Amino acid sequence: MSKEIEVTLLPSGQKIKAAEGASVSEILGKAAAGKLLIAAKLDGQLVDLNQKLDRDACLEAIDKDCPEAIKILRHSAAHIMAQAVRALFPEARIAIGPAIENGFYYDFDVERPFTQQDLEQIEEGMRKIISQKLAFSRKDMPREEAIGLFSSMGEKYKVELLEEFRDPTVSIYQQGDFIDLCRGPHIPQTGVLRAFKLTGVAGAYWRGDEHNRMLQRIYGTAFFDVESLKKYLTFLEEAQKRDHRRLGKELDLFSFSDEVGAGMVIYHPKGALIRHILENFEKREHLLRGYQIVIGPTLLKTDLWKKSGHFDHYRENMYFTEIDEQSYGVKPMNCLSHMLIYKSKMRSYRDLPLRYFELGTVHRHEKSGVLHGLLRVRQFTQDDAHILCTPDQLNDEIKSIIDFVSEVMGIFGFEFEIEISTRPQDSIGSDEDWQRATSALTHALEEKGYDYFVCEGEGAFYGPKIDIKLKDALDRRWQCATIQCDFTLPERFDLNYIGADGARHRPVMVHRVILGAMERFLGVLIEHYAGAFPVWLAPVQAIIVTVTDAQLDFAGAVCAQLRSRGVRVEVDTRSEKLGYKIREAQMQKVPYMLVIGDKEVQGAGVAPRKRDGTQLGLMTSSEFADLVEKECLESSKGRVGLNIV
Repeated sequence: MSKEIEVTLLPSGQKIKAAEGASVSEILGKAAAGKLLIAAKLDGQLVDLNQKLDRDACLEAIDKDCPEAIKILRHSAAHIMAQAVRALFPEARIAIGPAIENGFYYDFDVERPFTQQDLEQIEEGMRKIISQKLAFSRKDMPREEAIGLFSSMGEKYKVELLEEFRDPTVSIYQQGDFIDLCRGPHIPQTGVLRAFKLTGVAGAYWRGDEHNRMLQRIYGTAFFDVESLKKYLTFLEEAQKRDHRRLGKELDLFSFSDEVGAGMVIYHPKGALIRHILENFEKREHLLRGYQIVIGPTLLKTDLWKKSGHFDHYRENMYFTEIDEQSYGVKPMNCLSHMLIYKSKMRSYRDLPLRYFELGTVHRHEKSGVLHGLLRVRQFTQDDAHILCTPDQLNDEIKSIIDFVSEVMGIFGFEFEIEISTRPQDSIGSDEDWQRATSALTHALEEKGYDYFVCEGEGAFYGPKIDIKLKDALDRRWQCATIQCDFTLPERFDLNYIGADGARHRPVMVHRVILGAMERFLGVLIEHYAGAFPVWLAPVQAIIVTVTDAQLDFAGAVCAQLRSRGVRVEVDTRSEKLGYKIREAQMQKVPYMLVIGDKEVQGAGVAPRKRDGTQLGLMTSSEFADLVEKECLESSKGRVGLNIV
C-alpha cells in the first residue's frame, strides 16, 4: 500500500492527500479543472507537470495566465525550433537557446548563414513537431555521463558548458528524438505551442566574444493565442520602421565604419547638430540648478584606478596603455577627476553641496556581440555629475535630482518607471555604509511619492542606485537616468570638509546622469519620435523649395533672413519638380517646407507646409520665424526658443 503525502495548494491553502509518487498534474487535475496548465511551483520552485512528489509539499499551479507561463512557453518554443533545425540541417551544432523579453532565440553552428527561405522551412518543421504532440520529458544524470552523451552526439558547445558546471548532476530534456541540456521546466507537450513566428536571423559570437566562432542566431516569438501574436508582429513592424540604425542612415545622422573600429560613432553634420543642441540644452539646465562645469582628462594613472577599486572590480571593461613606462587607464567614468577637484583645497560645510557637471567622453570595452547601433557602443559621452554634500543634505539632493529627471523627461514626452538596485556580491565598502546609502535612496523616493521595484544585487560595486526606465512611444523601456549613492569612494580618497564644530567630516558622493549616454539617448529619441524630431530639436527646421530657378535669388534672401533669426533652414536648389522636392523633404522629416513660386515672390513671403501636409498660407519670413520660435518654446515647455546653437 502506497504512502500518503499531504499537499498544500496555493494560494488557497487547501490541504489534500495524495499517493506518494503521484505527478503534479495528477494532484492539480481537479483543482485546476478548465485551465490550461503549463507547469507548477513546488515549494516555490518551478517544476514540470510530470514531476513526481515523494514528500509533503506546497504546490501552486502555473496556468497560461500566470506571468511565468509565457517564458516557459517561449523556452519550449526554442527547443522545438532547434529540433526542426536539426531535422533540416543534420550537421548543425546547437549552442544556447533561452527565452528573452518578447521571445526566444537559439544559436547554431552551421556551414552557411540561414536565409529567409530556411526560416520558412524551419517554421514548417516546427508545425509538424507541434502536430505530433511530443511530450517533454526530463532526466537527471551525472555530469560525467552527460558529457559522454553530448560528446557522442558531436555537440561540442554543450560539452564546453558541462565541463564548467560544478553540480554533480544535470538535467536533460527530450522531445521525440531531440535531446538538449536544460534546467527546465517546459510545457507538457509540443502541441501546447500554437501561435509562434520566427522573426529574424543574425550573427552572434559564441558567448559574445569576438575571439570565438561566429554562430547563427535565429530569433522568434510565441504566444498562447493568435491574436496576441498578430498584435506583437504589428508592433515589430512599427519598431522596424523606427529602428534608429535605419533612420540614422536615411536621415544622414551618423554611421559606423570597420576602418574606424566597432562601437565607435561617426557623427554626420545633422547628427552632430542634434547632439550639439542637446548638449547646449544640458549645460543651460545644469547651470540653472547650481552645477559647475568641469572637465577631466581621458587618461589617468592606473594607480588611481587601483585606489578607487575600478582596477579590481571593473578592469575587464577598461582600456589601458603605457606612456614613459607608466601605466594609464582610459577612463570608463568621470568620478575620479571630480573627486580630485574637490580635494584640491580644504572645503567647509558652508561650501556644500558642490555639484560638478561634465559632458565627459568615456571608453568601455563592450564585447562585440552586444554592440548595437547607438544603444551599445565603446566610446560615448555622459551628462555626468557628482554631488558632494553633507549627510544632512543628501535627502534634498536626491529629491532634486529626481525632480530634474522628471522635468527633463517631460520635455521629451517620456513617462518612466523606477528601480532600486542593491549591493552586488562583487562590491566594496562596509555593510553600514551600504545600508545608509540604500536607505537614503528609498526614503527620497517614498517622500516624493514614487513607486519602485527592487533589483537585488544589481547595484554598482561602490554603491546602490536608482535606475529610471523611460517608456517610449511604443511602450518599450530604456535605461537612461541613474542616481548612485556612495559613501565608499569619499573614504578611499580621504575626502573631508570642516564642519560647524571645527572638526573634519566625510562628505557623501552622489553619482548621477540625467539623459545618460548621449549616444544611447539619441538612439532612443530617434526611435521614440520615429525620426520626426520636434521643431526645437530638428537639425533642419525648414527647407525652402522653389517652383522654378526663377525664384532662387528670392529664396536665397529668405534663407539669409531666417538664419539671422536663428532658424535652421536650407534651400533645395535642384531642378526637380515641386512635388518631388516636397516628398523628399517629408522623407527627411523636416518640420516645415517653405514653397516659393512667382506668387510668393510677388507677395514677398513664403507659403509654409508642415510635414503632415497642412498648408498655412502666405506669410512673411519674419512671421514664419515667430511661428517657429513659438513652436520651439511650446514643444520644449518654454526651455528653448531660437538661437539654441
